[in-house]
Amino acid sequence: MKVFDPVAYKNMVRDFQERDEPLGWFDSIYSDAEGDFSAVFWADLEASPYLTQWLKENPLKAEKKSAIAIGCGVGDDAEEMANYGFDVTAFDIAPTAIELCKNRYTQSKVKYLVADLFDYPKTWQGRFDLVYECNTIQVLPGKYRKQAMQAMVSLLAKGGTLLVSCRSRKSGEQEEDIPLPLDKIEIDTFKSMGLKEEHFLAYDDSQEPPVPHFFVAYTKE
Repeated sequence: MKVFDPVAYKNMVRDFQERDEPLGWFDSIYSDAEGDFSAVFWADLEASPYLTQWLKENPLKAEKKSAIAIGCGVGDDAEEMANYGFDVTAFDIAPTAIELCKNRYTQSKVKYLVADLFDYPKTWQGRFDLVYECNTIQVLPGKYRKQAMQAMVSLLAKGGTLLVSCRSRKSGEQEEDIPLPLDKIEIDTFKSMGLKEEHFLAYDDSQEPPVPHFFVAYTKE
């Protein structure tokens, strides 16, 4: 198992981005873990408390509503949505991530699949009542960020909700960071794509030093 090196990680991501292969490095993070989901450096190994709070405050009004977890990682958030009654599809572009999820949750009701946000199955378009995005946009460069946002919106059913969880920054700051946090102007792009902002939270996490984040809920009318 490789020891995580943050400098090497950022250099690797930058190298793939410069070759216009923005998704080419993801699988290495999970393959380096060698089957140990706890060794994935960005995995919290628990569901986002902000996702859990939203699920508690917005209970299902009908059975078998569908949800999708984008870039599901090691599966904590996908499992939480299933615990709250959603019929959950969870995907990641990294085959080793999906393998880790299936091995970790052997009795799961979640459908774990290898898929590409930029080329997802046509049957997914406009299908999901809840779309959950956590930290995908921030690891993408340039034009791919807006393309990812458009793809996320396209997954939503009419009346559905998109939840976005991400690192945040002030406009004009941290512009060379990897990952590159979203500023308020960028995340408001979702509103220009026809979504209505229902909930907006800016908060600092518990790291030292604290890292600012956004957690936002949008609906498709």
